Amino acid sequence: MPSPARLIVDLNALSANFHTLARIGGVPVHPVVKADAYGLGAAAVARKLMTEGADTFFVARLSEGEALRQTLGSRPNIYVLDGCGPNDVLRLQAARLRPVLNAPEQIRRWLGSDGGPSALQIDTGMNRLGIRPEDAPEPFPGLEMVLSHLACADDPFDALNTSQRSAFELVSRRYPGVVRSFANAGGTFLGADFAFDALRPGISLYGGGPEGRPDDRLRPVAAFRADVIQIRDVPEGETVGYARGFTAEHPTTLAIVSVGYADGVLRSNYPNGKVWVGETLRPIIGRVSMDLIAVDVTGLKVSPGDTVELFGPHRMIDDAAADAGTIAYELITSVSARVPRVYVG
Repeated sequence: MPSPARLIVDLNALSANFHTLARIGGVPVHPVVKADAYGLGAAAVARKLMTEGADTFFVARLSEGEALRQTLGSRPNIYVLDGCGPNDVLRLQAARLRPVLNAPEQIRRWLGSDGGPSALQIDTGMNRLGIRPEDAPEPFPGLEMVLSHLACADDPFDALNTSQRSAFELVSRRYPGVVRSFANAGGTFLGADFAFDALRPGISLYGGGPEGRPDDRLRPVAAFRADVIQIRDVPEGETVGYARGFTAEHPTTLAIVSVGYADGVLRSNYPNGKVWVGETLRPIIGRVSMDLIAVDVTGLKVSPGDTVELFGPHRMIDDAAADAGTIAYELITSVSARVPRVYVG
């Protein structure tokens, strides 16, 4: 029996976005597939992107890199953004992974082990991981890539974007012949001078817009859907859900849908969240439960077994995220492991 909630992953849309980003940036795309490809399944996503020409991937955790290496075999380059921790050298080498070195002690650790190829991260203004430009080391053996990360790429008018770009351009001159990677998903859309030698997109590969809103150039990749399991009529004056979160001001028809916060539906979806049902958008009513939500379908012809879309082609993920008071990144990575991933294309 199929699961009442499922995440449909359109691999053809993924491929289309990959080529769109490459066309916009004009340089190779190195997909970010950390957090299990933003919850869509790193194995299936990376395999598909390899068939489209991707040969370099980024993950966050060492364990993610090890799993991806087992899946993809020896061919692609896999970079680990966390770098090289005190006990990581042998595991990185065994899986032929490339650490993104973020601190002087990581560089010393990796070089002291004759580690092999690596990347260097320069912190140009985010104050997260990386080495400040004034502390950037001289070139060292095995350095294949130098990168940085934009802090405000979702706002093309933020002055920090150009400040970071200038800092990166200047410091990267220290590493002639090394691949320069600067633009994340949002940075890809900031202009050709942000592209350098390679792009590192994440959310836009999976359908999220570069400015936190839908972009017509990108196709939705993930569709989070669930089934209606009961229709019920609520009389005027009665309440719905935990803590009497909603009071019916008039007779109301509800669709009870088999999905809840245990599946990744954020509780912040009430009071502004909506779903696509009966060929229209309808509001989520009352608090999100662990396994269920209630949707106002008054006046619609909706029956048990009908499908509700929380985000997807009819309910763009950026819009759904905005109504939940969050961003597409959190929405897509919140879909839990008990929701099966169904691949099409």
